Amino acid sequence: MGYLRFARFRRGLCLRTVDSCFQELKDSRLVEETFTVDEVVEMLDGLQRVVHGEVESELIHSTYTNVLLLRQLFSQAEKWYLKLQTDVSDLENRELLEQVAEFEKSECTSANKKPSTDLTKPKLAPLNEGGSELLNKRVACLQEENEKLKARLKTIETQATAALEEKSKLEKSLKDLQAIQGDQKVNVIKFQDIAELENKVAALKSQFEKTLNDATENQKFMEEDLVTTKHDLLRVQDQLSTAQKELEKKFQQTAAYRTMKEILSKKNEQIKELRKKLSKYEPED
Repeated sequence: MGYLRFARFRRGLCLRTVDSCFQELKDSRLVEETFTVDEVVEMLDGLQRVVHGEVESELIHSTYTNVLLLRQLFSQAEKWYLKLQTDVSDLENRELLEQVAEFEKSECTSANKKPSTDLTKPKLAPLNEGGSELLNKRVACLQEENEKLKARLKTIETQATAALEEKSKLEKSLKDLQAIQGDQKVNVIKFQDIAELENKVAALKSQFEKTLNDATENQKFMEEDLVTTKHDLLRVQDQLSTAQKELEKKFQQTAAYRTMKEILSKKNEQIKELRKKLSKYEPED
């Protein structure tokens, strides 16, 4: 609407300039009763040059202002990583041009009158805004990554739990072997059997200690991986929350959201007025 006011002001200024060119010709040259053909042609040629220059200057200015306006829009779109496309064929669409003319006419009429509660006046349909497509894709990507990290975190937690259980079993087996070794030393057994049993116990103890160390290292690695995965999950959830807030903020800045908000506000005001009027006719309890 602001740009329409600016364009209407420039158009009116151009028309006043053209009118002043004709008026100046009338005041400065049309002072005699009769003119020759050459004099009339000379006056018309001079008027044509002046009007041509004024109209050309205004058309050039209008073109440049449109370029600056598009530059502002595209610059703002680049900040949101949006890809805007223009359809030049719509610039000659008579139906759309008539809608713009009707919109300007209705806005100019409403600007000169007091605000009305009539909500049925025609308005231009909001332009299709495809700028949120990239944000929607980003949100979907973050959600997918979030689900993958959750599944990975669950798998790692399961593996860590299994490793802890295996460690407990190994520690219990090692204690049982140490108890057996102590009991066998107390009993009276042949020296050869005792030596063989001690060798077996030492071998089993070494094997269990190695397995226990491997389990401890595996547990440590899984705990570190679990912490890293949790950090990645929190980072992705934060990015997802930020992207959703940006998408919601962008939607609140759209013309469709503002129009709907304005309509709801006016509807609420009308409902309040109707309730006040109805309360006058309702019987008291």
